[in-house]
Amino acid sequence: MNELVFFVNNVVIAGSVTGAIYAIGAIGVTLVFSIMRFAHFAHADVMTFGAFMVLLLTTAFPGVGMSIGVPTAIVMLPIAMLLTAFLAVGIDKVFYKPLRAHGVKPIVMVIASLGVTLILQGLIRLFSGTGGQGLYVDDRKEIFRMLPFDGVRVPIVITEPQVYLFVITLVAVVALHLFLSRSRLGKAMRAMSDNPELAQASGINTNTIVAVTWVIAGGLAAIAGTLLSLDVTFKPDLSFFLLLPIFAAAIVGGVGHPYGAVAGGFVVGFAETLAVFNWAVLLRPFRDSLPTWLELPSNLAFVGTEYKIVVPFFILVAILVWRPTGIFKGKVI
Repeated sequence: MNELVFFVNNVVIAGSVTGAIYAIGAIGVTLVFSIMRFAHFAHADVMTFGAFMVLLLTTAFPGVGMSIGVPTAIVMLPIAMLLTAFLAVGIDKVFYKPLRAHGVKPIVMVIASLGVTLILQGLIRLFSGTGGQGLYVDDRKEIFRMLPFDGVRVPIVITEPQVYLFVITLVAVVALHLFLSRSRLGKAMRAMSDNPELAQASGINTNTIVAVTWVIAGGLAAIAGTLLSLDVTFKPDLSFFLLLPIFAAAIVGGVGHPYGAVAGGFVVGFAETLAVFNWAVLLRPFRDSLPTWLELPSNLAFVGTEYKIVVPFFILVAILVWRPTGIFKGKVI
């Protein structure tokens, strides 16, 4: 049972945490793609910007959370979401809207987003420095340890930021689903993603839809960046290294499909944790029953931790060979 608890800690919980971060990030990427039809590579640095806003607000008002019993970073998250949404809309108006007005090809928009990536990362480094900083400025992370069975020495461990991550991810996904399926703006977004020309001819204000898309993408980016920084620590390049797995998750789930992004995020997240998990731990109880000539190695991971970035793309290729349009057929919203 100790080995099983070790598996739960290092695969089930760790995979859920990674998958939730990838899922929230991939939703923003796929929403932008479904409306604007280009891959927004600056999305990861928008995530970092959201976390940086939380860091600034938390540092300025460190005791706000203590009065209500939650981390100050969680209290400041809605404000950071609003600021990040303004940033996303501003980036579109300054960089992308003029390009769309000139009718440039999507590849030009992609190159422009790479330029925005470098600008954002440079500005964040300028003001935050290059070192890591914790978002817990008023208290310590609470760690919950649970012994599921009698006689088990290894507890199931889950941290306070991970609890917030699971809850906020669930709320965000449900809220987005209700918005897209029941609100007038959500239905207009679905119509525009299916056929922009027909949506415009039907009287839908495409400029409003574009702005709403950036607001949602910016808010989700702030959530993902903040919750990731709470679980580990804030760094100017933290989210940048998640860019490729996030895009892999969006493609695996089906580019342009928000629900596919959620599925793809968890597929990629669990694939990473399963690939680097040491399976020799689960085989230890059977060590004595193995033949004498068969020695159990100390490490039975499929890949080393330093190579886990390869796993999302292996999963990407495998799923696209089996289903070229992704899990959810790659349809727009």
